[in-house]
Amino acid sequence: MAKTSKVHVESLQDGRQVYLHGELIEDVTIHPAFRNSVRSAGYLYDFQSAAENVELMTFASPETGERVNRCWQLARSYDELVKRRQAAEAWAETHYGFMGRSPDHVASGIVGLYIGGDVMEKWDPARAGAMRDYYHFARDNDLFLTYVIINPQADRSK
Repeated sequence: MAKTSKVHVESLQDGRQVYLHGELIEDVTIHPAFRNSVRSAGYLYDFQSAAENVELMTFASPETGERVNRCWQLARSYDELVKRRQAAEAWAETHYGFMGRSPDHVASGIVGLYIGGDVMEKWDPARAGAMRDYYHFARDNDLFLTYVIINPQADRSK
């Protein structure tokens, strides 16, 4: 079964500690600062898991057989590459490009690292192995990975 909003929300209710303006946020899924983003991501997962979209949006993990988003797919043919693009387009059409860091954004970067793993292998086999392991973990759990960009701090004591 493909990841749903229910599974996504439950994954965020894991005891993590998130602070906003010095205040500990007890549950990011219902806090006013985060709840709409959580709902938006949930919508994407419900879209991918809808019966009419599962084939377009997901593929079977080669290790678990579970359905995961095509953004994790290592395209082995032109047809698979086209399917991956069609899935990305379908997700983008659900938010009209207004979700700047949707789950496929960083996943595509991790896929690129995996594809170029032989280059990493030459420099540091242990790190290349860790990267491959991380790709498998992220793919098989259909993770929503992202990052935060902050202004560089010249004075770290601040």
